[in-house]
Amino acid sequence: CGRDSHMDKTAPIADFMTPMPHTVGSEQTITFAQKMMQKYDIRHLPVLHGGELYGVVSDRDLGMVAGLNEVNPDETTVEEAMTQEAYTVSQETPLFDVLQEMLEHKYGSAIVVEGAKIIGILTTHDALKLLVDNFPNV
Repeated sequence: CGRDSHMDKTAPIADFMTPMPHTVGSEQTITFAQKMMQKYDIRHLPVLHGGELYGVVSDRDLGMVAGLNEVNPDETTVEEAMTQEAYTVSQETPLFDVLQEMLEHKYGSAIVVEGAKIIGILTTHDALKLLVDNFPNV
């Protein structure tokens, strides 16, 4: 992150987010999204429809839907597995506020947007990594 070992409550999420996250189209298949996650070692994908943010899907969402008997993951779209309400924030939003919201509402990720454009993502995994990286060395 290139920051001091202490995190300040006003530090913007822009300093901690993963910039330019991978995205997936709502019409892509579950199999396609799962392969993409494996390839890039990620667990959340913002879902686009017509180039705009439409929702978010996690590896867990995909696995649950793919595991249903009547579902063929090669034919079922990401739209069937995604969460409609993606939690979005601006890049100036303090990291602390974002983490509080994620904790309170059990969001798996925060999508950082500038207008309609997705510019970054912060996941619960990223938050845990920040905690570990910023733990004081005793």
